[in-house]
Amino acid sequence: MQRVRNIGIMAHIDAGKTTVTERLLYITDKTHKIGEVHDGEAVMDWMVQERERGITITSAVTTFEWKDQGLDYEVHLIDTPGHVDFTIEVSRSLRVLDGAVAVFDAVAGVEPQSETVWRQANQYHVPRLGFVNKMDRIGADFQRCLHMMEERFGEHCAPAQLPIGAESGFRGIVDLVELKAYEWTDPNDPKAVHEIPIPAAMEDEVHAAREVLFDRIAIADDDFALQYLEDSDSLDLETINAAIRKATCANLLVPVLCGTALRNKGLQPLLNAVVRWLPAPSDVPPIEGFVPGTDTPATRPHDPKAPLAALAYKVSMMDDGRRMVFLRLYSGVLTAGADVLNPELGLKEKISRIFMMHSKDRTRVDRIEAGNIFGVLGLKKTRTGDTICAIDQPIVLESINAYEPVISQSIEPETMREREKLSESLAKLADEDPTFRWKEDEATGQTIISGMGELHLDILTDRLRREFGVEVRTGQPQVVYHETITAGGEGEEIFDRVADNGDAIFGHVALKVKPADRGAGNTIRWAWPHGGADAPAWFSADLKKAIVEGIENQLRSGAVQGDPIQDAIVTVTNVGWKEGMNKVIGWSIAASQAMRKALTAAKPVLLVPIADVEVVTPPEHTGEIIGSLNQRRGRVESMEELSPTLTTIKAIAPIDRLFGYTTDLRGMSQGRASFTMTFSHYDVV
Repeated sequence: MQRVRNIGIMAHIDAGKTTVTERLLYITDKTHKIGEVHDGEAVMDWMVQERERGITITSAVTTFEWKDQGLDYEVHLIDTPGHVDFTIEVSRSLRVLDGAVAVFDAVAGVEPQSETVWRQANQYHVPRLGFVNKMDRIGADFQRCLHMMEERFGEHCAPAQLPIGAESGFRGIVDLVELKAYEWTDPNDPKAVHEIPIPAAMEDEVHAAREVLFDRIAIADDDFALQYLEDSDSLDLETINAAIRKATCANLLVPVLCGTALRNKGLQPLLNAVVRWLPAPSDVPPIEGFVPGTDTPATRPHDPKAPLAALAYKVSMMDDGRRMVFLRLYSGVLTAGADVLNPELGLKEKISRIFMMHSKDRTRVDRIEAGNIFGVLGLKKTRTGDTICAIDQPIVLESINAYEPVISQSIEPETMREREKLSESLAKLADEDPTFRWKEDEATGQTIISGMGELHLDILTDRLRREFGVEVRTGQPQVVYHETITAGGEGEEIFDRVADNGDAIFGHVALKVKPADRGAGNTIRWAWPHGGADAPAWFSADLKKAIVEGIENQLRSGAVQGDPIQDAIVTVTNVGWKEGMNKVIGWSIAASQAMRKALTAAKPVLLVPIADVEVVTPPEHTGEIIGSLNQRRGRVESMEELSPTLTTIKAIAPIDRLFGYTTDLRGMSQGRASFTMTFSHYDVV
């Protein structure tokens, strides 16, 4: 296990993640032909939609081997999407990875989605390397990119390499650890690399950068600091690499490398850095969870001899229609045919087959040990984020955070005969993708699909046509609204009725509401004296649960146009009782109706989703673009000059005003400006 690496490639869209991955597959002899993204032949972009559009939509996993310093390493790699609409793919991949390579465009530097994936990696405490790609592009600037990383992510980002040349003159790198220089002599062959002397003109720059690297390591490692200060000449390569590894695994250092994947330069040193500095599964702290049904903490060491524990991080429908569940095995051994427990669903399932994956291709194995990422067939009910564990040693691991959809549109089949087929297909897509939702609108009878953006829904409807054979029509995209309250309000309801079957149903609930801070979420409190330990005998746990359900049902239904309420504090002030009543549904109904009265009195308003917007444009178009953002109710927050030929405009704007903005932007800038939008928060316009 010490020579296994589970890593991901993450970045902003078009930074070159998939191109980096394709080169790594080629130089490790996993593939024998370089697949180009722009030709639609990338191995890791296997979906039709990915090859047509030249973007990564779904995270793909592969395994390859690499030899470094005489040792063989096994690398499991996940290539993740860069587009914000598919950010769940990044989140669930990082949840099961031990390390990551963050790729940056040498011209654009740190871009919006770069910051998003960096925050996701922070959330899961994933150690990472930086790789400044596209050093051959006009305007490439390694030092500016490094400065942006230090400014936005912290000074623990430190150079481990320096580029030799830039733009069309980029030809190699200087390794600051080994104090060696490497040159790639054939831009069409990533294996054509040779060691060369360090250019004389770079010697002062190299030693200054090496000091910066060692200073950052010393801050993170006291033992290294002592040896560095006493006698820096006594530091050998083994000591330096061990210190970098220790600091990187502790998230106290991010070594930054450089190259150009498209021109096949800088890939071997990147792989060496992965196996030398990123953690093995055994270097990562034991995975934490809890005993099902309790708050008792439980852990599993990364050890094949420990009880079985795995996390399902992704569900995917295979070409043959079968349901593949992708797992990260943290502890124990899994064998084909084994019975396992899904503790969150409380059911047993059987593993029928186990596969090691290479993009969409799979190799069947009968047994697999802790530390691996793989796919299995046979898990019919297991969902994204569920735990799979030993039946006699149950544990529930931390799940995977999903994201709430922000855009909806109506969808209907071309013919009524396909209505049932559409519902089945939508259910399968929702099973795969936790950020995709669908429902039947009770008022109109329409089917409404919801997702993370226009591109997300466009891809899903295209998949309905191609993969599931359902011809559909779609309506115009609409944003998903939320609601909130702006004042206090009170409500009371006594529900006393006889049902058609003769049952007497009673419930009495009084409550009040007030606004919470934006983003605080909803809170239910009990000011009523009997809400605590001194509750009378009739105030059962089932009764309290029914009142909470009634309140939550109304919070989901809103008070303006039926959208979910957020950021409200609900306080139950009284619960009435009537002798002889034992059906708790009456209190649930009373709580819901009291809640509706309180919300109506609390001046409810609509909240719209707000996006962080970043436009990269030639400076001559900035005035017109700022004007267009103002017209769309946007607010420009800052401008930054990336280079003499590029300016970044940062703004916030309501998402519903940004539909079609890409087309307008092309017209304003003759196709030279680019636009990215990331959901930020909900707010009153």
